[in-house]
Parts: sequence; structure tokens; C-alpha cells
Amino acid sequence: MTSTTHPMLALTDEVRAALADGRAVVALESTIISHGMPYPRNVAMAREVEGIVRDGGAVPATIAVLDGIPRIGLSADELELLGSAPDVAKVSIRDLPSVVATRAHGATTVASTMRLAALAGIRVFVTGGLGGVHQGAASSMDESADLTELSRTDVAVVCAGVKSILDIGLTLERLETLGVPVVGYRTDEFPSFYSRTSDHRAPLRADDVETLAAMMAAKWALGLEGGIVVANPVPEAEEMARADIDGLIGQALAECDTRGISGKDITPFLLGRIVELSDGRSLETNIALVRNNARLGAALAVAHAGSRA
Repeated sequence: MTSTTHPMLALTDEVRAALADGRAVVALESTIISHGMPYPRNVAMAREVEGIVRDGGAVPATIAVLDGIPRIGLSADELELLGSAPDVAKVSIRDLPSVVATRAHGATTVASTMRLAALAGIRVFVTGGLGGVHQGAASSMDESADLTELSRTDVAVVCAGVKSILDIGLTLERLETLGVPVVGYRTDEFPSFYSRTSDHRAPLRADDVETLAAMMAAKWALGLEGGIVVANPVPEAEEMARADIDGLIGQALAECDTRGISGKDITPFLLGRIVELSDGRSLETNIALVRNNARLGAALAVAHAGSRA
């Protein structure tokens, strides 16, 4: 590996060549591999998603920190390590300096993946769901760093909305305050991760990737720093009914309070517990929405690269 964009980054030859040629590249996070799904399903999912991006005409760049080095693009062996090693830290923005300085392994969250992608020159990022304002945030002040990162880092984030364990209404309010465009892709309603609906309207709508690419270009040409949220609903055949998932979330949140789980441990606990309570159905929906986002992300990256040609 060599580093060309930033002296602290290590890019694979494939990613480096694609960026140098102005071709489409899609960033992928690694927390979903190390902390979002069980092994070996997580590694199989990561390889499949990279394949979907390639089939869509773009180069996948899964991002992580290995041996203290931020890596843009991973080998098959590195994906395996991320999915199976027990000592891979969950790394958000605040954790990056420590993980790099101690030469540790780290799986990057939405916020830290965005920052590293932007440093490498990648403008499209695919994830499952965004972090946001947690339920009960009025007293806990628990709000994801994803939101502040979206206000300052120039990357379009393709997601299935925000994680349904969060306060979706307050999250949308914060994104508005931070000046982050939130665009429903072929939908007027903001999706809620496992479900296509949330009882909240999407502030904006786009029905094709060319419009999304034009929004990206216009935003940054105007000097408006920060990202764009592209909310892409899970396919109808794979979604979970709102009533079903809301009941599971309520039970998992109650268990969280009983066990005293807080901070960055809340989300992985809740997602894992919901998998158990749903007998694996939520995991299947999670994988389906990531696949769907990868298809859209690849198409958007190709459109964005074409608009700059």
C-alpha cells in the first residue's frame, strides 16, 4: 500500500489509481463489520457489498485503522481480521488520535469514516443507518458525533435513515439546524432503518442520481461545507413492520436502563439485542438495506464522477 492523498493514510493500489483517474469510488465503514453483525456473517456481508459496488461501476474502499494506520481499502485478509479479531476498537472521531498513536486496530464509525474518506478525496459513502439524537437526550445529552461531522465534512452519505432506536424527530431537527440537506430517494417520508416509514417527512426529495450528484456539486461550489444525507428506504419486501420493530426497541431500551448501559455501548447492545428478540429477522433486514444502499451509492458515485469529467 502507498499513501498519496494524505501522509497518514494508506490507500490500496486500486483505490489510489481510481482516485487519480477521477473514477467513481465508494467509501464503506467498518464498524458494521466488527461491531454490527456476528462472525462469519459480517465478513461475508462486507465482501458481498464490495462486490455490489464493483458491479455498479465503482471501486469500493472499506475504511478502518489497522496497526494504527488509517487504511482506505482493505484486502480479503484485512476484512477477515476486522470481522473476527476480539481486540478491534469502535473508533469515532474522538478515538482516532489514540488508536493511531497506540498502533491499535479500530473499526470506524460513520463520523470517522466520513472524515477519513474526505481526507482521501472520496465524496460518496455508504452505510446502514446514521447515528443521531438518542431517546431521552434532554437529560442525557446523548447525541451522535455523526451529526456534527455531517455539518463539516463534504461527503454524501447514503443510508436507510437513522437507526430506529433513536429520536428521529429530534435528529431531523438537529440536521436542519446544522444546515445538512436530508434527501429522500424516491420517497416523501423519511425511512427508519428497519422500516420504510417513520411518521416524519423527508425534507427534500430526489428521484434520480443525476439530481443527487447535481446537489452535491452545487452545495460545495457555493462554499457550503458539510455533507448530504441520502435517505434510501429498505426494499419493501425486506422491511419490518413498524409496530413489530417498535415493540422490540422498547423492550431492548428497558433492558438497557436496567443494566446501566450508556454512551457508545448503547447502540451495539440495542442492535444485538434486537437481533435476538426478532429471531434474526432484524439482521436479515439490516443486510438487505446495506445491499440496497450499496447499489444506490455506486450509481451516485458514477454520476458524481461523470459530472466532474
